Amino acid sequence: MNMYSGKSVVITGGSSGMGLATAQLLVDRGARVLITGRTEATLDAARHQLGGRVLTMVSDATSLPAIGELAERVQADFGVIDALFVNAGVARFEAFESMPEALYDELFTMNAKGPYFTVQKLAPLLREGGAVVLTTSVTNVLGAPALSAYAAAKAALRSMTRSFARELLPRKIRVNAISPGSIDTGVLERSMTADAADLARAQMTASNPMLRLGRPDEIAKAVAFLAFDATFTTGAELVVDGGESQL
Repeated sequence: MNMYSGKSVVITGGSSGMGLATAQLLVDRGARVLITGRTEATLDAARHQLGGRVLTMVSDATSLPAIGELAERVQADFGVIDALFVNAGVARFEAFESMPEALYDELFTMNAKGPYFTVQKLAPLLREGGAVVLTTSVTNVLGAPALSAYAAAKAALRSMTRSFARELLPRKIRVNAISPGSIDTGVLERSMTADAADLARAQMTASNPMLRLGRPDEIAKAVAFLAFDATFTTGAELVVDGGESQL
């Protein structure tokens, strides 16, 4: 299936989880894709999984010089792009009573400032009629414990989505957000002990109306829809959470 043949896409945070699943879907359907990640090792693994059909770049999503270098690389490799998926982000669990300033700053830099300047630097490379998709989170409408700073940063990104959409209208560029709920990306196992991860997984599964976690490929399908098929949609946030924030 080559429905995206000839399309060029950049995915930040594309070496694992939802970003990697989106890269997989797009290259399987004929797109040219460049993904960024934090380390060469994770990008090598992603490149191997994708059969070498993807361009990669180590990039710090919190660094303005690095974002500028990404824009230069994209221009050199693609010239112009059809879609930008701003997916790089980080979550940290910390009660607000004990939130240190350094962690607060990290969460806002990674989840709000970084995406803001990524769009600023790469939007000039989007062809007229292109699309931007940003990853927000259902936590921006839920009072999730120990996620106050993360949720606030994602809420800021939701607001930016509307502003970007308005400002890029003259170039017919659509800007939307994908809002994932509990998605099985392996982040639990990477961020806590095995017992704690098992408990968290069981609790999230039991509390979801569909009684399961979402899959990264389900996010990928929604991202592709917003990037290419939702041609009369801009400034919106598409929630993919099994009804978690709605029911």
